[in-house]
Amino acid sequence: MTKNQGPPPTQEPTAAPLPSAPAAPTAQGLRGIALVVVLTGFALSIVDAFIVNVALATIGEDLHGGPAALELVVSGYGLTYALGLVLGGRLGDAFGRRRVYAYGLAGFTLTSALCGISPTIGFLVVARLLQGAAAALLVPQVLATIQAATEGKARARAISLYGATAGLAAVAGQILGGLLISLDIAGIGWRSVFAINIPIGVAALLAVRRVPDTKAAKRTGFDPLGTVLFGVAAVCVLVVVIEGQNLGWPLWLWSLLLVAAVATVALGRVERSLEQRGGSPLLAPSVLSHPGMRMGLTAMVPFSLGFGSFMFVYALIAQTEFGLGGLASGAVLSPFAASFFVVALFTPRIAAALGRRIVSLGALFQGAGLLLMALVLGTSWPDPPLALVLAVLAFIGIGQALIGPTLFRMILADVPVAKAGMGSGVLVTSQQMATALGATLGGTLYLSLVSSLSQATAVVLVLAVLACCSVVIFLISLKLPDPR
Repeated sequence: MTKNQGPPPTQEPTAAPLPSAPAAPTAQGLRGIALVVVLTGFALSIVDAFIVNVALATIGEDLHGGPAALELVVSGYGLTYALGLVLGGRLGDAFGRRRVYAYGLAGFTLTSALCGISPTIGFLVVARLLQGAAAALLVPQVLATIQAATEGKARARAISLYGATAGLAAVAGQILGGLLISLDIAGIGWRSVFAINIPIGVAALLAVRRVPDTKAAKRTGFDPLGTVLFGVAAVCVLVVVIEGQNLGWPLWLWSLLLVAAVATVALGRVERSLEQRGGSPLLAPSVLSHPGMRMGLTAMVPFSLGFGSFMFVYALIAQTEFGLGGLASGAVLSPFAASFFVVALFTPRIAAALGRRIVSLGALFQGAGLLLMALVLGTSWPDPPLALVLAVLAFIGIGQALIGPTLFRMILADVPVAKAGMGSGVLVTSQQMATALGATLGGTLYLSLVSSLSQATAVVLVLAVLACCSVVIFLISLKLPDPR
């Protein structure tokens, strides 16, 4: 077993000095089975965000759940997941990333079993909330372990695999969910979408000791006030994002954004003061001020907004307008997932040749693909040529693959190893919240347009708006640092 505490943390002008850590890691620290184990937990967390979508109808029939309860089955997972990511990252820094990952994976496996045996819809909602919290424990440890246990080409390759896993798992969740419902294994119906996590989770747990054991050289303290303020801000934003469309956007809901803004301002002041006094803030301002993280997150937000919106609107159109079931609509996305996965594996080589221009190239591919899709659907609605649609989806997947993994590397490049968990938590939280916001905004825009325009026109306009996200990414990419 390789024990690795990471390289000496970078000294920051406003941070309290940390004691010296053991020698820098070698590229051998995280590979083979160890890398598969951490990526498995990450993949499960993403698959379960999508796999349940195709089972909602049968869950409602079996457990007598109404629309509001079924919405909570989906949104409850996302709420506790996004809310706990930063804290999960800090716990990994303090107590050891392998240990917290193992606890998170064990909790995720157990709560998956609870979801699968749920006797009532209320029981299922609570189990999904707990499942999201368990995912929030394990996911930040993945990027943090990659950051702490690898360097150079090994780190670039591992982050590329992380990005490829994200894209593949999102599509696989929809395909797998539809397949399991269709097969009705052992007659358990929708319960199989949760039961499948159990053998995978157990297998990963049995091999978890192969993962390098990394943590901060000095155990950080707890920041109760910062944690509460972050929680208030995040909950307010997530409630607006997740429930706004279902509630009809009442005035009181918008007031939560004001509460979130006040909590965010207070959080900034509290964290800055705590760091200046040599404490351990939940979100260290010195780390968040690094150019790579600051600019990378600026690009990650429109990227994730566009992804969330595209995936949601696509699913809406495929299943309501084209009459595709969950399995068929997921299968149509296979070219997107395949091109994303393959190209993501080569992004380190492409980035070595192009530098930050790889993001510019990805934005061009993505934007051109979205406009091409708008042209195809706009001129052939309601019977677009399937082969052409599949080809355009593959084209869009290439653009996404050039952008996503590169931004992951760029955002984490300047984060000290001692705070890798915090940096990972911030990155994944931003990504998840922007993706959820994109789904809400994209769905709201499409439904608003289709009420007064033709379906073809509404789709074309939504795709054009998403292409604008690619333009924003392209403009930001001109000022990004080169990925390392």
